[in-house]
Amino acid sequence: MARQPRFQYAGAVYHLMARGDGGKTIFIGREDNESFLYWLERVCGSHGWRVHAWVLMGNHFHLLLETPEANLSSGMRVLLGGFGQAWNFRQQRRGHVFQGRYKAVPVSGERAADAHYFKNVADYIHLNPARAGLVGSSIGKLVDYRWSSLRHYPKGNPPPWQPMDRVLDAFRLSHERRGCLSYVSWLEARALNEGGKIGDEAMDALRRGWYLGEDGFKDNLLRLLGRAGGKIRQNRSLAGGAIRAHNESEAERIIGILGAALGLPDDPDRLGLLKKSDSRKIACAAVVKARTSVSKDWIVQRLAMGHPASMSQMVSRMQRDPMEKKRLKGYEKTLKTKD
Repeated sequence: MARQPRFQYAGAVYHLMARGDGGKTIFIGREDNESFLYWLERVCGSHGWRVHAWVLMGNHFHLLLETPEANLSSGMRVLLGGFGQAWNFRQQRRGHVFQGRYKAVPVSGERAADAHYFKNVADYIHLNPARAGLVGSSIGKLVDYRWSSLRHYPKGNPPPWQPMDRVLDAFRLSHERRGCLSYVSWLEARALNEGGKIGDEAMDALRRGWYLGEDGFKDNLLRLLGRAGGKIRQNRSLAGGAIRAHNESEAERIIGILGAALGLPDDPDRLGLLKKSDSRKIACAAVVKARTSVSKDWIVQRLAMGHPASMSQMVSRMQRDPMEKKRLKGYEKTLKTKD
């Protein structure tokens, strides 16, 4: 399976999840849970991590994790490697403990305006035991689930690596005990009356999105990808919504610069009035194909060039022509001065 890119930067917040290999149970008993928390505490100490919410759920775990330094990958190697080796030793087995790569989705929440993304993840994590039918209704209270950060809220006694202030701030609650109890009561009501259900829109974003935040947050992430330049296109292990969004953004930039230099109209309707074989369109398509991995369908729709196969043939002919090939190299140089 193609891999998603890792966004690593100082102050990043992630919704992080990993599942047992083949869906197997990895938190079999108390010793496994305590072992994971032991390794998590070690990594928080060595890497400065802050875990704002966490839950261990039999065959998977969730973390709402903040990395003050850009060290997500190195910390996860220690966490998953250390826990995995200890788990294999206890089970007297070898092999992978976790299924593939862990999932790490960047979460916005620096400003009050987009704190609801941070809140959604915290709620999703803390309500996980209710959705799994382990607590809630007549079974028991959500706060009584032992392997969750929520259990520390009533007494306000979390471990040093689990600060509660950012979650409370997101809900505009006091850092005092009354604020902690208000947050617990809010979640208990949802566990009792809704079974811990999360709204469909929020759930879809949590499951499928490559980021959680407003457009400005997405743009910042795309700029991080953009700094990698051509490496993004060459590395086939990178895939998903982040890469598509980056490539489309870069393709738009190329068309904007070259289109202006070649006298192409910005207006899509006026662009559609030009011939599909307009040499300026072909030049833009050639450079976009060379510098990004956007689809042929995207190119022909954006430049009004008809069928993808026809566009590819026109680009190939231009690239074979010595004079046109020289012009294309000139266009590439023009773009490099703008990078």
